[in-house]
Amino acid sequence: MSENQDLKKTHRALGNAPVTDGEGKSILLRRSYEASVTDAWKACTDKEQLAQWFSEVEGEFHQAGSFQVKDNAAGEILQCEAPITLKTTWALGPGMTTELELRLTPEDEHTTIELEHSTPATILDEMVAAYGPGGTIGVAVGWDLTLQMLGKYLSGEAIDPVAWESTDEAKEYAKCASEAWGEVVQKAWGTSDDDIAAAVAFANSHFAPEEE
Repeated sequence: MSENQDLKKTHRALGNAPVTDGEGKSILLRRSYEASVTDAWKACTDKEQLAQWFSEVEGEFHQAGSFQVKDNAAGEILQCEAPITLKTTWALGPGMTTELELRLTPEDEHTTIELEHSTPATILDEMVAAYGPGGTIGVAVGWDLTLQMLGKYLSGEAIDPVAWESTDEAKEYAKCASEAWGEVVQKAWGTSDDDIAAAVAFANSHFAPEEE
C-alpha cells in the first residue's frame, strides 16, 4: 500500500476542545488499526514499546504520574483509564503547556484511536495572528507522522523512529500530510491561498527539507 493511500486512513479536523484552564483550540486525528484495544493501549503507554516506534520516554503512565519524552515534551497525567483514555499535559517549555488526549475505541479486532491536541485559545490566536497557521500545520503533521509510525509498529513492521523520519518515504508522507492539513485549515479559517502555501512550505521545511 502506498503512503498516499495510507494518508487516507486518517481523518483530520480542527476543533475547540477545552484545556483545564478554559477555552481551547485543537487538532484532531482519527485512525483505525488492525489491533486489539489492549495491544494498541500498550503500544501507546508501555515505555519499552514506545521506544520501538515513537521515542524513549521516562516516567509512569498512571493517574497523577508524569513523563518526559527524550529531547521533546514533558507532561503530567491528568486522566488515565486503561485501555480507553489517556489525557496529559504536553509542555515544550515555560508558557507553552498544551494538553493531549488519546481516546481508544474497540471495534471487533480493530481499534480506533482519536488523538486530540489542545492549545489555550488565547495563546493560539496570538501565535496565528503573529506568525500565520504554519505552526498549527506543523504540529498536526508531526502527529500525522506519529500515527503512521504506530500503524507500522502495530502491523509488525520493525521501525527505527529516528531513522524513519529521515527517509524519502517519511518525507513524502509529510508533504502529503502538510497539503491535507492546509486544506483543513483553509476550510475552517478561510485563510488565503498565499498564506496557506506559506504555512505548508514552513511545515515542509521542517519535516521534508530540500537536500542541498
